Amino acid sequence: MTPEDFPRAFASAFSAQDTASLAALMEENADLITPTGQYAEGRPAIEAALAAEFAGVFRTARLVKGKLRLRPIGPGAALITQRYVVTGAQNESGADLPRCALVLTATLAATPSGWQALAAQLSMLAD
Repeated sequence: MTPEDFPRAFASAFSAQDTASLAALMEENADLITPTGQYAEGRPAIEAALAAEFAGVFRTARLVKGKLRLRPIGPGAALITQRYVVTGAQNESGADLPRCALVLTATLAATPSGWQALAAQLSMLAD
């Protein structure tokens, strides 16, 4: 996987609600901030935080990949800013929420397991 492939792999795993695959995209001791503001450190905590997201507002959500900004920051390191459109999010009563924008910002590093995020944040964008 290349840094350009990371956002597609992330969107696919997110849309499948595959917490193990999402956590595998992260380095063993990575940090993640979820769209609802949960902070998770390390793969087990990242899996748990994402499982909580998928039990809530994102239980039927899908990500559609938008614009990617990739900035190499040295040999084997890159910063990505990936825009997504979120569809299928639901409120507490199960009613569909309007489509919204989400941004993934991640610091990636080439590791023995391939390109992985050392730190990532998912942020909802205002209209």
